[in-house]
Amino acid sequence: MPDSVAVVTGASQGIGRSTAIRLARDFAHVVLVARSRSRLEDTASRVRAAGAEALAVDLDLADRSAAGAVVARTREAFGRIDALVNIAGAVPQIDLFEMTDEQWDAGMELKLHGARRLTVAAWPALAEAKGSVVLMSGNTAVSPEPAAAAVGTINAAIAALAKAFSERGIDDGVSVNSVLPGAVMTGRRRSFLEKWAPSHGMTVEEAIDRFPGRAGIARFGQPEEIAELMAFLVSPAARWMTGSALRMDGGEVKAV
Repeated sequence: MPDSVAVVTGASQGIGRSTAIRLARDFAHVVLVARSRSRLEDTASRVRAAGAEALAVDLDLADRSAAGAVVARTREAFGRIDALVNIAGAVPQIDLFEMTDEQWDAGMELKLHGARRLTVAAWPALAEAKGSVVLMSGNTAVSPEPAAAAVGTINAAIAALAKAFSERGIDDGVSVNSVLPGAVMTGRRRSFLEKWAPSHGMTVEEAIDRFPGRAGIARFGQPEEIAELMAFLVSPAARWMTGSALRMDGGEVKAV
């Protein structure tokens, strides 16, 4: 896809970084969006090493003006948008009865409304290109629990939002899908286990080895594995796939 452009949010670390690097093989240009300038520049160097041009845009998508700015800077630099992959948004896992309104609102504003605003802002360019959108939800959307009530609620809303966008996309030629990852070994998850392990009498490495069993899976997923699914969904091979919510969780969700 010569001169094609992919925009990836949450690109400074974890699944977002891995997705940006993976898409560098398929797109001429990759636009990287996140809050941390230094981490974005690190991702940008890896994207360039993989063979694509990179534009780092350090903006907070919780800011209501950020979506328009991302699209404007992308259009100015490259003139088009062929794919948008919405990954940004970490929601803290705090007990349902302990979360404050401010914590709920912060999670909603970045992960849900940030993705919604950016998709709306990018839609005219995506329609011109007959492009693709992916929104990252999570398997807590279908298996919530008290400690993950906020993230589960937001993930369910994102899956529904993707379905709504996909209906509009049928007329406009834009495919829209959501991805529901399970337990993936990102830097954020490792930080959680570093705090969790001592209180359960384990080393971090023991926790990494044993924790998946609590979720009923053989091992943690890797960011690169989720990135492969993201790359497929924005590829020509997936043009007839739209409105789908795809779980990739090592079998953690047992429902059909």
